[in-house]
Amino acid sequence: MMPWLMVALGLLILLLAGDALVKGAVNLSLRIGIPALIVSLTVVAFGTSAPELLVSVNAVLVDKPALGLGNVVGSNIANVLLVLGLPAVLAVTHTSRCDCRRSYLQMLAASVLFIALAFRGSFDRIAGLVLLGALALMLADAFHRSLLHRRDVAAARLLATEEEEVEGADPDMPWWQIVTFLVLGLIGLPLGADILVDNASILALRYGVSEAVIGLTLVAVGTSLPELATTIMAALRSQADVALGNVIGSNMFNLLAIIGVTAMVGRVPVNAEFLSFDLWVMLAASLILIPFVFLGRDIGRIWGIGLTAGYAGYVLTVLN
Repeated sequence: MMPWLMVALGLLILLLAGDALVKGAVNLSLRIGIPALIVSLTVVAFGTSAPELLVSVNAVLVDKPALGLGNVVGSNIANVLLVLGLPAVLAVTHTSRCDCRRSYLQMLAASVLFIALAFRGSFDRIAGLVLLGALALMLADAFHRSLLHRRDVAAARLLATEEEEVEGADPDMPWWQIVTFLVLGLIGLPLGADILVDNASILALRYGVSEAVIGLTLVAVGTSLPELATTIMAALRSQADVALGNVIGSNMFNLLAIIGVTAMVGRVPVNAEFLSFDLWVMLAASLILIPFVFLGRDIGRIWGIGLTAGYAGYVLTVLN
């Protein structure tokens, strides 16, 4: 029972520390004059994915790389099937209202690049540099598009409204509070990651499953909880662009940034199971989004049930 409690404690620390880091980083950026739009594209994206990043890096440092790779691949599968499926069971997600085609194509390109590099047998520093280079191109494209939109008066007004809604932004937050959030985040993230990785490995040994399976399931779902909570609230508020964009952006960042950084820390071998099954499930899950991105379909309750059932089927397959 104790390893389960420690895994839950590790996840709780990760979630709280990640939230604290986002709040501190967002308000520090705004106080020193960085535009809120740029903050949302960079600081918030990096901050909300910090739990996955710290878990994967820590897994490599303690010689458990399969758990770190499983965390990323499993998170991407969970993001599409569970994070989009479960909220749609509660309320229809009106994805027909949003235009995510460019970002979606970038996500597909990132997925194909990731799989191609995986077939080299491992993610080493060369692969890490390639992934981080692709991330830089993606961020540069997002920054360029934001500048083009700002030239349109109507778009500028819309962005001004969005700037007021940047997650964790508080223009009146005092400096001591910003520093406190940053310190709590920077201390809590590695602590939570260490607790989670150690006890997840204990569970893998106890139940006779591989660390890769634990990463693909338990750890992946746990570190995807922020995305799930965000998407549920976005769906209930009929903010489909937030829901779908959150998943697309998170998946791109998982593939390019998290494994990119992790590969620079240490070599990440790719087990045969990833090459023969899990990576293709990840790609298939991404392709499922085509009707919602290009054909103007909403994610209704039937689709939501289907996606959620698909994730349950995947987990059962992995555990057997």
